[in-house]
Amino acid sequence: MEVLLFAVVTLGGIGLVSAIVLFIASKKFAVYSDPRIAKVAEVLPQANCGGCGYPGCSGFAEACVKAGSLEGKLCPVGGQPVMAKVADILGLAAVESEPKVAVVRCNGTCANRPKLSRYDGVKSCAIAAATYGGETGCSYGCLGCGDCVKVCQFGAITINPETGIAEVDESKCTACGACVKACPKGIIELRNKGKNNRRVYVSCVNKDKGIIAKKACAASCIGCGKCVKTCPFGAITLENNLAYIDFNICKMCRKCVDECPQGAIQAINFPPRKPKAEPAADATVKPEVKAEPVAVKAETKTEAAAEGAKTVGEQTK
Repeated sequence: MEVLLFAVVTLGGIGLVSAIVLFIASKKFAVYSDPRIAKVAEVLPQANCGGCGYPGCSGFAEACVKAGSLEGKLCPVGGQPVMAKVADILGLAAVESEPKVAVVRCNGTCANRPKLSRYDGVKSCAIAAATYGGETGCSYGCLGCGDCVKVCQFGAITINPETGIAEVDESKCTACGACVKACPKGIIELRNKGKNNRRVYVSCVNKDKGIIAKKACAASCIGCGKCVKTCPFGAITLENNLAYIDFNICKMCRKCVDECPQGAIQAINFPPRKPKAEPAADATVKPEVKAEPVAVKAETKTEAAAEGAKTVGEQTK
């Protein structure tokens, strides 16, 4: 009985000491968690896409709270409405940001970029890009294996079976940037949606010289620089044989679209141009009337001689 009582007391003492130690440790090493982080996380879409640049929605919520400002912070999935809610929770000013959309900068369709070989490996753009240049003469264009399709959580990207190129459904795209990171060729870019969802961009990333690029793809940029010269706003630059349009400067006048001899510059969601009206004929202008020649009657020699004799007779009298 005494042994049992001793064991109970000993165990109770050990438990009491352990509890005291744990209590002191919890107070000393406690990590304060701002309750606003949980509130911000609640209004986020919980897509955990990483498009904001942080590891998941919880990481983005913590960054917003600790930063003390929403400058440079944007949830691409929730957009401006969600950021307005975050601003209300934190008592900060909501920063206006231009909505973006993913753009596939390649127009190397099967018609423009004929295949020279056949890839019979794993259906992966990353593996195909690491093992060889592609099935066509252009080693820069879309491989069409669909890595971007696999990572898109919103079903915004598909591979067109006729063209073999990735296409973005702008009504579903949230500009999370997952497809941008997944593309090994770097042909997908996030650009401003633009007013009325209108965009102008160079649909090519080929950096080869003009002759080589044109031979590989009929719609490639050949680096001629005509678009650079015709742009009145200085929005186009030419580097490494490739033109690029800065969407922050571009006014979408579309002069470059008409100037490009390759059709490499795309104008999206624009209405068709009106045909130039031919100058109308002036109804007030009367047709020219040619004057008919006036007939002059020639005098005969006899009449002239008789007239002369008559004159001489009058002078004699």
